Amino acid sequence: MSIQSEFDNNIVEAPFGAALSERYLAYALSTIMSRSLPDVRDGLKPVHRRLLYAMRLLKLDPKTGYKKCARVVGDVIGKYHPHGDQSVYDAMVRLAQEFSVRYPLVDGQGNFGNIDGDNAAAMRYTEARLTEVAAALMEGLEEDTVDLRPTYDGEEEEPLVFPGAFPNLLANGSTGIAVGMATNIPPHNVGELVDAMQMLIEARRKPGAEVTTRDLLKHVQGPDFPTGGQIVESRESIIHSYETGRGSMRVRAKWEKEELPRGLYNIVITEIPFQVQKSKLIEKIADLIMEKKLPILADVRDESAEDIRIVLEPKNRMVDEKILMESLFKLTELETRFSLNMNVIATDKRPRVLSLKAVLDSFLDHQIEVLLRRSRFRLAKIEHRLEILSGYLIAYLNLDEVIRIIREEDDVKPCLMNSFKLTEMQAEAILNMRLRALRKLEEVEIRTEHSKLEGERSALMALIASPAKQWIAVGDKLVLIKKQFGQATELGKRRTKFGEAPISEVVPIEAMIEKEPITVVCSKRGWIRALKGHSKPEEALKYKEGDEEKFRFHAYTTDKIFLFATNGKLFTLGGNNLPGGRGNGEPVRLMVDMDTNDEVIALLPYVPGSKLFVASSIGKGFTIEADNGVAMKKGGKQILNLPGDAVATHCFTVDGDSVAVIGENRKLLVFGLDELPTMNRGQGVTLQRYKGGALSDVLIFYKEEGLTWPMGGSGDRWRTETDLAPWTGKRGNAGRLPPMGFPRNNKFR
Repeated sequence: MSIQSEFDNNIVEAPFGAALSERYLAYALSTIMSRSLPDVRDGLKPVHRRLLYAMRLLKLDPKTGYKKCARVVGDVIGKYHPHGDQSVYDAMVRLAQEFSVRYPLVDGQGNFGNIDGDNAAAMRYTEARLTEVAAALMEGLEEDTVDLRPTYDGEEEEPLVFPGAFPNLLANGSTGIAVGMATNIPPHNVGELVDAMQMLIEARRKPGAEVTTRDLLKHVQGPDFPTGGQIVESRESIIHSYETGRGSMRVRAKWEKEELPRGLYNIVITEIPFQVQKSKLIEKIADLIMEKKLPILADVRDESAEDIRIVLEPKNRMVDEKILMESLFKLTELETRFSLNMNVIATDKRPRVLSLKAVLDSFLDHQIEVLLRRSRFRLAKIEHRLEILSGYLIAYLNLDEVIRIIREEDDVKPCLMNSFKLTEMQAEAILNMRLRALRKLEEVEIRTEHSKLEGERSALMALIASPAKQWIAVGDKLVLIKKQFGQATELGKRRTKFGEAPISEVVPIEAMIEKEPITVVCSKRGWIRALKGHSKPEEALKYKEGDEEKFRFHAYTTDKIFLFATNGKLFTLGGNNLPGGRGNGEPVRLMVDMDTNDEVIALLPYVPGSKLFVASSIGKGFTIEADNGVAMKKGGKQILNLPGDAVATHCFTVDGDSVAVIGENRKLLVFGLDELPTMNRGQGVTLQRYKGGALSDVLIFYKEEGLTWPMGGSGDRWRTETDLAPWTGKRGNAGRLPPMGFPRNNKFR
């Protein structure tokens, strides 16, 4: 048969969708179970477990010397983990990084990277050994405490899980992305975890007692990140996250104010959020300074050595440090949100999201199973030794006969077994005894050992038979773990603190922009610019040919600028966003949504708490709260509704108690400001009644100061009329002709 025919015979026809579904499911399960999700019992993924196991077989114990990481990686990929050497080495490096793992499992020697994000040196340069934490995690591995499985090539065996009493899943946390699911578990404080498990153990020893996740959180305050920081999340939110196994928590950098001479100060950041690269964080802050997005910050410096020290220098002593930090928290990774997703391989070998209580319960169940297997293993060893010791004692009681049988009989072992009712193992042990063991002292030692082992056997049998004693034993083991790695040790001190959840506040624009004086200038054709400083009114400025000045006033970069157009819309511009004073500026139509037919009626600074007066060509108007007119959108706010061919004609800040209005029919009317309504939008009310024509000008003034207007002629002469009784009336009247000498253009200014 040809090779082609053999291939043809092996072809199996199947629907493409079914075949793809079956193969993809197999791939997904393999990724979930054997790569991405940790086991709830030891908190390790297969690559980490194989790394530690290979190091144990290489005898890289905490008290021995180091060996090259390349040696370890070679053993791992050669015996247990058929994947790339770089991925294995990366996993090993992370287990050694104190800023990545709360309780490092690998003790590295050499360059293992840093918090700036620099990579570790090549594996041929670095060395490693196990830490005490890793040793505790693998304690009892040789005592048949867990099942072993064949390695991928079937030549050796590896453990399915580690038996140690160190709660690694929650102590060191885990992160992984599988197919269709992910896990993200933060690290916690071992001492707090042990206290919570002791509460669960007490409840299990008392029938009917119940412990909830909320009860456990009296001991487990929350995550304890290796880089410290501060958790600013409400307690109820944290409790909900641990009850459901899903949630998120805000983590902020820790900072302090460092006083300097002459009232100056710096802000020093000493701890940053977990998994944030310091170099990228500083680079982001520097970019904000360069792009002037944070003008209240002058400089950032990295003065870190072994400890983190990032120095922030404010622009001046008047900058509020809390406002500065709130701005940085919003704009940089000085505040991050850690997503909690406790998705693990549960004890039934299925991936699922567990609550804090479920995770700790699973760990304790595992410890009970380990305890029973270890006890049975030890019991079998004791039974074996007691059998041998019993044979020795029989030999001592019948020493002369034993010697005779050995000297005279041809088939010694069966003879001994028949003469003294010995087992084959006892007879073999007697025959293997050395002559020096026949001393009287040796008999005493054997009897002492026999008695001691019988007592231990009784204790083990009682332990196996009593669940209450089992829980006591597990609790005692956890006490030792806490003593070795708890809060009283340097490694176990809590690093992450808790703060009050910040109230979401809008940082005022004045705090984000450096306050500098500017002169806002706009031409008749709508070209706008901002000159630095407050220029003098008589200072000549250049404009495009055929253009001239229309508006000029003093303001600051922190001010908002109102622009009112003939379409009745009120636009808001930022003083810091206006084009510079070089050249002729930019067309204001590029900054707001104005049609080519619309003209700028008014340009004035926004004054919080003030009122604006607006009016249209048909002689209608009203006042509006300036605060209600602010709109940072490019489209602005429609304030004045305009019927037909009407256009907006006036907009200015209200400053007075009376209104003077004159129409194109040259009739003047004065009435009280209190007759004008305050609205947010509309046509307004009639200011003056016309039979023909339209509104010419409006002025708001203080009646006691009189009505002032410019006199004609070449001189700068003004006239003030205080007796306004002939022109005073009710809003909406027609009015009377103005006093003699009133400007022929019907303008008050």
